Formats: sequence, structure tokens, C-alpha cells
Amino acid sequence: MEVSAIKDRKILHCDLNNFFASVSLLFNPTLYDMPVAICGSTEERHGIVLAKNEAAKAYGVKTAEAVWEAKAKCPSLITLPPLYDKYHEYSKLAQKIYARYTDLIEPFGIDECWLDVTGSTLLFGSEEEIAERIRNDIKRELGITVSIGVSFNKVFAKLGSDMKKPDAITVITRENFKEKVWPLPVSDLLFVGKSTAEKLKSSGIFKIGDVSLCSKETLGKLLGKNGETLYRYAMGEDNSPVHPITKEDKPKSIGRSVTPPSDITDEETVWRIFVEIAEDIAANLYKHGLYAGGLQVHTRTTTLEIKEYSRALKSPLNISFLIAKKGMELFKESYNWSLPLRSVGLRAIHLKGEGFAVQQDIFGETADDGREEKIEDSIRNVRNKFGTESLKRGRTIK
Repeated sequence: MEVSAIKDRKILHCDLNNFFASVSLLFNPTLYDMPVAICGSTEERHGIVLAKNEAAKAYGVKTAEAVWEAKAKCPSLITLPPLYDKYHEYSKLAQKIYARYTDLIEPFGIDECWLDVTGSTLLFGSEEEIAERIRNDIKRELGITVSIGVSFNKVFAKLGSDMKKPDAITVITRENFKEKVWPLPVSDLLFVGKSTAEKLKSSGIFKIGDVSLCSKETLGKLLGKNGETLYRYAMGEDNSPVHPITKEDKPKSIGRSVTPPSDITDEETVWRIFVEIAEDIAANLYKHGLYAGGLQVHTRTTTLEIKEYSRALKSPLNISFLIAKKGMELFKESYNWSLPLRSVGLRAIHLKGEGFAVQQDIFGETADDGREEKIEDSIRNVRNKFGTESLKRGRTIK
């Protein structure tokens, strides 16, 4: 579908309400009216709330807080383990419903999507009518609810889906956006994180409407290039298209972090985690025909302080053992064990396609790459034939 005029675009943002909790309750229907939280490691003191239902939300239970904190607020809170396979299944089912009305669908996480329905109104009615159809389809067919923002750009559509929850539709037009959007906190605007919001507040910018009173030069001094983007967002001038994800799209980075049941206090545990993480990273790099041109190590201490360390690689990699080895070298150089760690992570960055030239150093650090690549190929062949769990590195078994 082609969009002839940007100003006439009709954009929906669909946000599946309390998604993890809603899907989990489909398989635990007797708990529907009780306060429920989906938690990781619920038997451990470090378990955190991944999601909660409306009943738990009424007690003040928040996502990402410790389970013991949530239970202090709500002693009757019921905790359930996550059902990740079901979440992916229902996410795909929701996208199949969206696809009835448009082929321009851009996922924004597992439970959110933008839809451009500009070319669909002749078939299905106005954008608001399409939103109502989708809302009813989701509820009737999947048994969960969705909040939908309807607007003329992606930023305001996203704002609209956040304004009324659950099971609601909010329309923001060119005529009413100043009335509906400008009184909102500036932190509600897309991509305005905590640090950006604090910078803006320190300059007297508390609401989205306050941004419109600033010059682009002032915002540029505060936020650099992001200042101009923020101004366009507040003025309703976002013109970014809805970009469907295709098989040709390549990720900009690939990584994962792990929060084990107990605090991390030694390098052996970090190494074991990195070996496991690197397996996933290498598999995804291979899947997309990519190589890591750099690595980033993520640490989160027991005081929840987060730091990230990165380094470019002399020779791009897609071999799991070497990714883990280089990541461990970076970790040892960067972290001084001033505190135990709550979680660690590893990420492949500066990704490169298969067409680049790799300069091999036969007397240096890449001398063993060929041997490791043969081992990697053998592991991959076994797993392709007998399943991903058929062969594991000894380091990951403990």
C-alpha cells in the first residue's frame, strides 16, 4: 500500500493490555479476579515482577520491582512463572488480526504494533472504525484486550494508546492534539527517558506543551541533535513511516543478559554465563549472515547500578567460543568487583555482513579461528539434526 500524502496518514498504535499477565490468566482462569503477578525466579529472593494484572496494579504492584516488595504491598498476591512460548504465540495471533486490515505493520516489542491504515479506509471504514473492529476481534478471538491510539503520526498514536487503558480507543487529531497532548508530562513523549526528562525539568520544561515554547537552539544545547527531534514530536511533525519488518531486515546488535538465582561473586560464574550467552549470539549472527565488529559487556550490581563497556574487534567474529573469550577479556579489564553482580550481559555490536574482507593474522590472535570455526560448524550440524539441546558445552551444564 502506498501513502500519497504524509499529512493524510492514518496511524494506529495497538498495545495489548497487561500482555504477559493476560495471556497467563487464559491458562489459569480461576485466578482472573485475583491479584496476579508474572515473576522470574519466584522461589528466590531476587525474583522480580515481569508483569501484573489490573487487580495487582490496584495495590500499587509495579513491573521490575522485587517480588518481596510487591508482596509487602499486596500480601494476597499470587505469583506465576512466565509462559514465553504462549506470549510469542499470542503476539503472532494478534499480528494476524492486524494483517486483515493492512500489510503495513511495525512491531514495537512483543505486545505493541503500529499500523498504517491509510489505504484501508475505503474497504473497512474510517481509522476509528478499523480500530474498533480490531479491538473487538482481539477480545472475541484471543480472550485478551487491547488499547489503541489513533492519530496522524506514530508518536501521537503511541501516546493515545497509553492514555486510556484497558480496552479503549483514543483519537488524537490535528485539531485536538494541543488540547490532549500538550498538558501531558514531557516524560510521556516517545523516547524521552529518565535522564532526558531530568535535563528538561532542570530548564523548566515539565510538560510536552512547554517544549513548543522553546527554540530549537535551546533544545539543541540541552539535548544535541535529539533536541530538534523532540521539538518535532511535540509539534506533531513526526513523519516517520510505519516500517514493516521483513526477512531482509538485519538487527543492529544482538545480545542477552542473565540474572541468576544468586548474586555473582566470581569470574568463573561470569565465564560460564558468557559461554552460554555467546551460543545464542553466534546462532543469531549465523542466522542473519552477520559478524560482530565489536562487543559490549553489561553489568548490574547488587545496588542496581548499571554499567556497559564496549570495544571494537580487530577481526569480526561469529564464533561463540571466541565471542565469549573476548567478552571475558573485556570484563576482566573493566570490572573491579567492588560489589557482587546481580546480572551480566554480552552484546555483539558494529555488525557487519558477509561481504566484508577479514584480514587474518596467522601469527596473532586469529590463528585459532579456523579450528574454532570447524568446531562451531560441527556443533551446529549436530544441533540442526538432533535439536538445540542435543549438544552442550561442558561449561554451561553446571
